[in-house]
Amino acid sequence: MHRCFQLALLGAGHVAPNPMVGAVLVYNDRIIGEGYHQQYGQAHAEVNCINSVQPADQHLVEKSTMYVSLEPCAHFGKTPPCADLIIKRKIPSVVIGCSDSFKEVAGKGIQKLLDAGVNVTIPILEQDAIELNRRFFTYHNQHRPYIILKWAQTANRQIGNSDNSRLMITNELTNRKGHQWRSQEASILVGTNTALKDDPSLTNRLWTGTSPLRLVIDTGLKLPPHLHLFDGAQKTIIFNFIEQADKGALLYQKISAGEALVPQLLSALYQLQVQSVLVEGGAKMLQSFIGADYWDEARVITNTELLSAEGIAAPVLVNATLASEERVGTDTIQYFKHH
Repeated sequence: MHRCFQLALLGAGHVAPNPMVGAVLVYNDRIIGEGYHQQYGQAHAEVNCINSVQPADQHLVEKSTMYVSLEPCAHFGKTPPCADLIIKRKIPSVVIGCSDSFKEVAGKGIQKLLDAGVNVTIPILEQDAIELNRRFFTYHNQHRPYIILKWAQTANRQIGNSDNSRLMITNELTNRKGHQWRSQEASILVGTNTALKDDPSLTNRLWTGTSPLRLVIDTGLKLPPHLHLFDGAQKTIIFNFIEQADKGALLYQKISAGEALVPQLLSALYQLQVQSVLVEGGAKMLQSFIGADYWDEARVITNTELLSAEGIAAPVLVNATLASEERVGTDTIQYFKHH
């Protein structure tokens, strides 16, 4: 099952809104096939696993056990049901990490296997399996995207200069890691001030993979059109109080001025089938998510050698547990979980 998880992670950033899934086929303690869901709309893990079996081992498929990190699907989506393929190939035993909470699956894949006489073992390493697809499960169970807060701060907890001049905090390696994070999430969000002061592109330029959907708060539609966010290079949603319009690369999403901002954002993103959000700033936007108690992870990069004059204070986390920490040159990255 651990090998299934390793394989599944190879699909990170490529399979959403589908979950990441890995599968391994074993005969007498020998792996004869393995695969993972590589690209949304293409073959699932179970299909790739069976297709990877060498011709000399094909006769062993119906004598083997399949290990899969998530319940095999039982419905026709972009591809045929994987449960049907397992039954067709007469695989006698299937070991599953956890069940699928998506309403089109939700136990139906397991039941289909059982009805066909397949020996099913579930769950195995269930919490690890759920953690692997925490974005997928949060979206389907809580009806909102999975939320990751991210910021960089100086050693004295400043994230910007008060005179709006650019403050370069992260080193080359942590900056690259930040782009890796972008490639793994469905969307990335900034507030009005950050869009205006930093003019960010919010694209993935320093890592392989795709760029996230760009989200910006511009309640009064006052941001100038020359900003990178409006260059059409990547689909961008502008949350505002004035206009609802689809202009191709730019989607104007109207929200209410009389209601709390964060819940409206999350509701709209759920309806748009956006499974995760990387909140990059600024301080006010980040603190609004913390204050509303809507966040799942926080990733804080601290330059331990850089001190800043009095400027913009970093957000303050509450209800947070430090999960891990790593050192990257002069920078320390702390990973927090919401508790």
